[in-house]
Amino acid sequence: MTAAPMTASTPTANFDHLLQLTDRRGTFEHACFTEPRPEDGYCTDDMARVLVVAAREPGAEGPVKGLAGLAVRFLNEAQAYSGACRNRMDRIGRWTDEPTTDDHWGRCLWGLGTAAAHSEVGIIQKLSVIQFERAAQTRSKAPRAMAYAALGAAELLVVNPEHEAARKLITDYKVSLAEPSGDSSWPWPEPRLAYANAVLPEAMIATGVALDDMALQQRGLELLGWLLDYESADGHLSPTPVAGRGPDDVRPGFDQQPIEVAAMADACARAAAVDPAATWPDGVAAAAAWFQGVNDAGQVMWDPETGGGFDGLHIDGVNQNQGAESTLAVISTMQHVHRFAVVPQ
Repeated sequence: MTAAPMTASTPTANFDHLLQLTDRRGTFEHACFTEPRPEDGYCTDDMARVLVVAAREPGAEGPVKGLAGLAVRFLNEAQAYSGACRNRMDRIGRWTDEPTTDDHWGRCLWGLGTAAAHSEVGIIQKLSVIQFERAAQTRSKAPRAMAYAALGAAELLVVNPEHEAARKLITDYKVSLAEPSGDSSWPWPEPRLAYANAVLPEAMIATGVALDDMALQQRGLELLGWLLDYESADGHLSPTPVAGRGPDDVRPGFDQQPIEVAAMADACARAAAVDPAATWPDGVAAAAAWFQGVNDAGQVMWDPETGGGFDGLHIDGVNQNQGAESTLAVISTMQHVHRFAVVPQ
């Protein structure tokens, strides 16, 4: 996939459907086609993603700007004093689980660090730092949770290089990383690809930059390059499906999820900021192209009129439900498309 200059036809981030999924408490997790499903409630995972895309949307006004304040309030309520987070709230505002340090905890830190670094609203920045410091008191044993947390710490360190909690967290993340396997045929740090895979090399890149560790930065770039190549086929992205992917699995695999594509766009965008190789803008363009139908089934995976993202790509068609995770994946990817001024070919 080759990047090209941005034109009038470049897809743009559209928040209309996300706003339709959102009420005064948060963004509903699921939808039946385009209609929100309030009975399924809200989750911290999605509200952290809401904060990421709202904080980094340039010149956000009105309802879109309001999303960041709503997300910060939700994440504050999700946190326990220990720093652990609840994930699930029902439709009337009751938490239905106990605080943990699973992936949603890491995504909470990712959202808060991103808002602290990129929000154009002073109070959002300040509240995000306060909440980041609370959540950063604890740690997780889950690799992706720690990777997301490290991304949040890296973002905060860009604007405050001396921030003690962020530096301690990202240093602990570095220590937690296993040594490379040395297996050139399968360099991935797990026996199978799982979900949101690109966050692992992205966190290595971000940590290497933050700690001035060129070896770790390069390790992340090489691992991301391997993943981008492994998840590509015939000139388009062929992401890991829900069931995961191992070295001997038949390809392509379905059900493919937008979160995989958005994670790849995020990671390639970060890589492009530190490495001039053309691979990375091309990866962003390929992610956008996947949503536009350049994928294993030739199916469009979003509604450009509303910004809604479809929930899954199957061998026999598309899951037409437009839930929060998928919609946020589209928005995030299209933000990167404009940042790097590339269009999918």
